[in-house]
Amino acid sequence: MRVHPTAYIHPDATVHPSCKIGPNAVIDGPVRIGANCQLGPSVVIMGHTEIAADCSIHSHAVIGDKPQDKKYNGELSFCRIGERCVIRESVTIHRASIELATTEIGNGCYLMTNSHVAHDCHLEDEVTLVSGALLGGHVHVGSNAVISGNVGVHQHVRIGQLAMIGGVSMISQDVPPFTMTDHQGEIIGLNAVGLALKGISPAEQQELKALFKVICRAGMPQRRSLELAAELANTQLGRQFVDFFQAETRRGFCRFRGRNSRLQQSILTPLKQQSICK
Repeated sequence: MRVHPTAYIHPDATVHPSCKIGPNAVIDGPVRIGANCQLGPSVVIMGHTEIAADCSIHSHAVIGDKPQDKKYNGELSFCRIGERCVIRESVTIHRASIELATTEIGNGCYLMTNSHVAHDCHLEDEVTLVSGALLGGHVHVGSNAVISGNVGVHQHVRIGQLAMIGGVSMISQDVPPFTMTDHQGEIIGLNAVGLALKGISPAEQQELKALFKVICRAGMPQRRSLELAAELANTQLGRQFVDFFQAETRRGFCRFRGRNSRLQQSILTPLKQQSICK
């Protein structure tokens, strides 16, 4: 292990011998750090925090500190970072506020400078937080989602898989998977670029477009639109899209730009005559 002489490692910490610990770094408490991790200058890792292998944590990042929650009263809680994560300068990630709960960052996540992950959040694999993105408590972010710079996300919001959040916006309600928002936090369409980059087939993209029109654009009552969408969803991605709307939500859904009840017949008629989702 290459540990700078000014670094501090608590006796209860477990650090793999292949790790590199930079100057003035502090590992305080029963922290566990996996193989080949690199901690830059003045990194602070606290509490019952577990960091998996091959993570790169840059200077002044703070991981596992107490949650910023007035209800928190010292309960035992955890923070877990997956493999191959990059955590850049001055990122903060707080441990959970509920007893025995965990703030969790998935594998391959990229958290850029000054981004913040609050207590009890769950980020799935390959999530990107651009500089200045702030997640309130209990936020759930699906895999491969991108939250752009200086975005604020309200507590208890869900952001779906492969969603793209426009920069300098406030997200106070759920964002469905595979969609993108503008700077006002309104849903403006599917994340076509993200879908293509992830190798989603043209047939699957076509199905998602059809489902997006039914649920987000046709202006039907939500119960009716979800019933129709469930009938049309043939692929796994399509079913994931519909399931997101059918799952419990504490915040409701972001506003859909372009929602217009006059589109109902133009959308429904061809869908009924032949499925464009195949």
